[in-house]
Amino acid sequence: MRVLHVNKFLYRRGGAEGYLFDVAGLQQRAGDEVAFFGMAHDENESGLRYAADFPSRVDLEPAPPGLRGRVAAAGRMLWSTSARAGLRRVLADFRPDVVHLHNVYHQLSPSVVAAARDASVPCVMTLHDYKLACPSYQMLDHGRPCDACVTGGPWQAARRSCKDGSRSASTLLAAESWLHRRLGAYDGVGALLAPSRFLAGVLTRAGVYPDRLRVLRHPVDVDHLATKQAPGGGVVYAGRLAPEKGVHTLIQAAALLPAGVPVDVAGDGPSRAALEDLADRVAPGRVRFHGRLPKDRLHDLVRASAVAAVPSVWYENQPLAVLEAFGCGVPVVGTDLGGLPELITSDVDGLTVPAGDAAALAGALARTLADPDRAHAMGRAGRAKVSRDFGPADHLDGLRAAYAAAGAPVAVS
Repeated sequence: MRVLHVNKFLYRRGGAEGYLFDVAGLQQRAGDEVAFFGMAHDENESGLRYAADFPSRVDLEPAPPGLRGRVAAAGRMLWSTSARAGLRRVLADFRPDVVHLHNVYHQLSPSVVAAARDASVPCVMTLHDYKLACPSYQMLDHGRPCDACVTGGPWQAARRSCKDGSRSASTLLAAESWLHRRLGAYDGVGALLAPSRFLAGVLTRAGVYPDRLRVLRHPVDVDHLATKQAPGGGVVYAGRLAPEKGVHTLIQAAALLPAGVPVDVAGDGPSRAALEDLADRVAPGRVRFHGRLPKDRLHDLVRASAVAAVPSVWYENQPLAVLEAFGCGVPVVGTDLGGLPELITSDVDGLTVPAGDAAALAGALARTLADPDRAHAMGRAGRAKVSRDFGPADHLDGLRAAYAAAGAPVAVS
């Protein structure tokens, strides 16, 4: 079949984009024809077939300078005519059997759903965050977990100024969510895929298309992922460097670990400079920043470590960092928020700790590091778990079933 994947960024920026390219690769190896649509960006993958049809790049973090730029950006968040027109051209040429949406908010907007509807192409959407229930994506209020918008509606975001403490930015996001709900902007999506039970539960409580929700966990292709061969190593973090990821807690924990334990941080993002400064102040010489690494080098770094840390302070959905660490045969110490406890079985393949507690994180990491053989056994248990429960073939079957449910012409075994 012919699948068009739609995401605002088309480079490996974070977990959503990692999943996007990985699942597209699985589909291509299974015989499907795949194409991509997104926003123009200097870092996009090279050779994208329809790059000439992408809407122009707009950066929203930070907001564009000047009143005119901010008004234009706000209008695009609400409804992007350029994204709709570009996708219409791609649909006419590629003629997909299904449009698979990912993160389309803001830079593309739900205008892409309208373009697919106009072309009578079924839509399926993988949910990578809480945007459809929480205007600011993250279910955070001034850095603390919050579900006010889930239970009280999108205007709670404006009342609490939860977007960077800004009343105006929070009001814009609340208005965006309210308007899209009033207009049924996502009504054309035939199936919504939640990678965790936690995320599905949040959307159900918020009343967001509960009849169209399906839980479909992300896959790990362990057949193409080498496993750690010997005990030993330090601590690794792999992911985006942003406040909600809790890397600041990991750096504070690094200062409490035994001397000589390396803490490797792979990834990039808006918090990198602040995190490097924090490391210099509280854990000098203990934290190594590698930036964004190619996938093979990232996996090498993970395999060289004894334990992976996922110190998130928000409700993680189903982070690929956990699944890929398990696939590499490395145990995970993560926080107890969101979908993380669905992945980590304490004392079997990792440990969970309270979010934001550097002492608890350091203690769990130190216990894991203190017994390399046990850590190695936990890593093998994690690999066995993803091999058993997160296989690519099962995931592709789940996608085909969702495509069929949305109306795509696909045979489901």
